[in-house]
Amino acid sequence: MRVVICGGGVIGACTAYFLSRRGVDVIVVERTEVAAAASGKAGGFLALDWCAGTPLDALARRSFALHAQLPHEVAGDWAYRRMTAYGGFVAGDEAQRDTPSALGWLCNGVVIAHRLGTTDTTAIVHPRKFTSAMMNAALAQGAALRQGRVTGIARDANGTTVKGVGIDGGVIEADAIVVAMGPWSLLATQWMRLPAVYGQRSPSIVYDTGTEVPAEALFLEYDESGGAISIEVFPRADGSTLITAFSDVAPLPVDPAAVTPDQDAIDRLQAIAERLSPAFRADRIIAQQACFRPVTRDGLPLIGRVPTSEGLYVATGHNVWGILNAPVTGEALADLITEGAARNVDLAPFDPARLQPLDPSLLQAR
Repeated sequence: MRVVICGGGVIGACTAYFLSRRGVDVIVVERTEVAAAASGKAGGFLALDWCAGTPLDALARRSFALHAQLPHEVAGDWAYRRMTAYGGFVAGDEAQRDTPSALGWLCNGVVIAHRLGTTDTTAIVHPRKFTSAMMNAALAQGAALRQGRVTGIARDANGTTVKGVGIDGGVIEADAIVVAMGPWSLLATQWMRLPAVYGQRSPSIVYDTGTEVPAEALFLEYDESGGAISIEVFPRADGSTLITAFSDVAPLPVDPAAVTPDQDAIDRLQAIAERLSPAFRADRIIAQQACFRPVTRDGLPLIGRVPTSEGLYVATGHNVWGILNAPVTGEALADLITEGAARNVDLAPFDPARLQPLDPSLLQAR
């Protein structure tokens, strides 16, 4: 059996890993490079129970457990570590700004209001290193990585069963196809009936903080010109710390390599970061970047068979939980493709058939 995976991000890499572990012939097609988009620029934060009470809960719990297992099964160091998470705010009142923070590495005026997670419930990985390690593990098990641009889906004479993937003028024959191109999965609506997937841009700054910042993630509210802004701080085990805020909606470039942040958002983010800790200095900036997170109309990912197309599957729309839920998505798809059903999670809430497919003429009009 041959499966072609369109997309070399974290979802595609994990799917390739779990399929190749079963002995399936896997080919991953990636236009730019492995982890070129959000899979290389996300925060990498993992949470066990932050989706409790939602359809994502079982998915998150299973995937959190898989993240803890994978370092013992897959070669490579992607800076996995357990951490504590805190919520709070940055004081706006002048009197409060002199108040020492409860966490010694933070500046005065950064108020920690509550603990959100412990080392039992929250963790982190370096997303690019994790994605690369999973892809390398798939390659070591016999998978292949092909650089190219997906141009279409080849079907049988009846148009109901997939036969291969069009790539830069050629066709790769396949028994099954997985579309896992993040927000660029929207392009696939030209070739198949797929609900709309949108891209939400998230700028971030990465600092070289060495050992100065402990394993303490922060979710802070900052008052700027009368409006509350959510700031997220993610210290990683490799000595880097990512800070993000100011998500916005912007046109999605055709090429993931062309994604750039809004400079005004970066400047504002840097100014706020310097108020949080002396560890966040301008001379320590490693990267100023942005990524597009894939989002669906109802906020839930698309994971499963594409209606009316035998052998065609999709896995995208994970929003902020893409890194967290990549392992379980790959595991579930491997079950679904090879056995007909996922064994460890119920994929029904994420069935692509739950949403109306996008009219391809709307995409052409863009």
